[in-house]
Amino acid sequence: MYAPERQQEILRLARDGGRVDVVSLAEEFQVTAETIRRDLKALDRAGLLRRVHGGAIPAGRLDFEPDLAERETTAADEKDRIAKAALAELPEEGTMILDAGTTVARLAGALPLEASLTVVTHSLPIAARLADHPGVQLHLIGGRVRHRTRAAVDAWALRAYGEIRADVVFLAANGFSAEHGLTTPDLAEAAVKRAALAAARRVVLLADSAKHGQEHFARFGGLDEVDLLITDSGLSPEDATAIERVGGTEVVRA
Repeated sequence: MYAPERQQEILRLARDGGRVDVVSLAEEFQVTAETIRRDLKALDRAGLLRRVHGGAIPAGRLDFEPDLAERETTAADEKDRIAKAALAELPEEGTMILDAGTTVARLAGALPLEASLTVVTHSLPIAARLADHPGVQLHLIGGRVRHRTRAAVDAWALRAYGEIRADVVFLAANGFSAEHGLTTPDLAEAAVKRAALAAARRVVLLADSAKHGQEHFARFGGLDEVDLLITDSGLSPEDATAIERVGGTEVVRA
């Protein structure tokens, strides 16, 4: 099969399934993963697909949202390094908000047993990780639970965040860039993230480098509202400098 024919079939599979991944495509067409990456790059340049970590989605699918199990296994090493770096930002005997997100959940799992903190979260997985932590006073925000993220949303959650003030929020995003700010596929989830952001004196964004330049349907803030971005070394020094210059955001590459 010639490259144009293979790329046309890749495009059809992406449109039918909403997403394609490099490993499956390599097996499907009996070619190397590098060949598939070149195909995806060509389709991305043509504006037909948009590359995401491990694969691609049809162009224009700003509402695409992988499920929790898939996000847990994506960029796992990078997320662990980000979570470890984020430990330096914990408020000493203070109050923090933990947003719903797999990298933030890794931070929750890494909290030292000797930590003495008040933690507020609307994420059921994060609450489950911290429920037995001896040094954490845990406050679980309620509301309608989205099955895809296991996070509480809507009026109850928004009202609760409107009534508190925390030292720091550890925020998650599906995409971030100087141009488009912080984005996520779901409007209800975006509203809660915006409320959590507004409820803290300091904002720390935890996001792996694959999310840089990604744009999703619902915008919930700008990088100029973020005090610190902790990402991985996949973000180039040039991009880190651009973010610091445009938004005034400090960038740590773990």
